[in-house]
Amino acid sequence: MADQVLQGARPRTAADRAWWQKLTWLVVLIAGVGFYLLVLRTLVATENINFFPSLILLGSITVPATVLVFAWDTGRQPAVSARIVAVTAVCGGIIGTLAAGTLEYDALKRLGTLPMLAVGVIEELAKMVVPAILLLVVRRPKPGAGLIVGVASGMGFATLETMGYGFTALLQAKSLAAVDETLLLRALLAPAGHVAWTGMTVAALWQIPIAHRKGRAVAVAVGALVLAVVLHTLWDGSNNLIVHIAVVVLSLAILLVLIHRSHRIPRVDASDMGTSIH
Repeated sequence: MADQVLQGARPRTAADRAWWQKLTWLVVLIAGVGFYLLVLRTLVATENINFFPSLILLGSITVPATVLVFAWDTGRQPAVSARIVAVTAVCGGIIGTLAAGTLEYDALKRLGTLPMLAVGVIEELAKMVVPAILLLVVRRPKPGAGLIVGVASGMGFATLETMGYGFTALLQAKSLAAVDETLLLRALLAPAGHVAWTGMTVAALWQIPIAHRKGRAVAVAVGALVLAVVLHTLWDGSNNLIVHIAVVVLSLAILLVLIHRSHRIPRVDASDMGTSIH
């Protein structure tokens, strides 16, 4: 005890948590899937179309929200408050989809056909709008905060986009099975898509203010954005299964590595890190 007093409190790491504290993300996943299946069963049994919005929402948000909780809930002093995470997810999703949709529409009118590369550039930049604004009001973000903010923005974008695809599937196929298939496929792929790409780019962007070598940090941020655009373009522009698998594996690997590193960052008192987001 005396040694601990003299040396100061040891920063908490992921290893300090009880095993059950590490499974919050699993609770979110199980609850989301359970409610989705319950709503689906009720919709089929009653044929009441009023349950359809709930079905689309649960089918679109469950997996991205699970990844967000997994990245954010480290069992220590969080790098970003829950309020900011929620605001980023909502505003990042709305502003990102509106900006991307508008710019893609304008480009389509001017070009006649919209290259997949343009789609990747537009959407990846659109998802960074809210995180970039937040960064402007933060003097010195905590290590790991950028990843969480990026995952939150990517989650919001992926959720709203999937809801749109689900509604489109209903209008075109007029089949609940088609909607269920669309939601399931996009839910499974969400962590390897917008969530991973935006998490990667924003994590690099938010590292710039606290990096010792600013030039290198800027280069890493630009490289992360280029990589995200390339992965996005390959996913949208290729029909090759091998290419899709490679994109999924690489994107997931990058996301998991970044989350693992953020969980290993010791949390210190906010006064030692300058202004934080609350």
